[in-house]
Amino acid sequence: MENNNNKQALPNSVAVLVLGICSIVFSCIGVGLILGIIGLVFFNKDKKLYNESPNSYLGFGQLNAGYIMSIIGTCLSGLYILFLIVYFIIIGGVLATALAATGK
Repeated sequence: MENNNNKQALPNSVAVLVLGICSIVFSCIGVGLILGIIGLVFFNKDKKLYNESPNSYLGFGQLNAGYIMSIIGTCLSGLYILFLIVYFIIIGGVLATALAATGK
């Protein structure tokens, strides 16, 4: 059995988890992309720290959960932004066609 008294929590594990959750929640307004990317950057920093001495840190499960949620939130937000771009291109094409048909 390992002694957890000498272990410290990873510095950004809770932040990565919160950013991952927020990136999913706010993916429908585009902010999720930014939050997800920030979560991924924090994950990379803490993963390097954990890989240097895995026996010194707690919270790697939280870190992985936040990483997965950051990826999901980033993908959802990216798909939403792509949808908006396609939507506005289609609406612009319809409006241009309608204005050309009316002769204006």
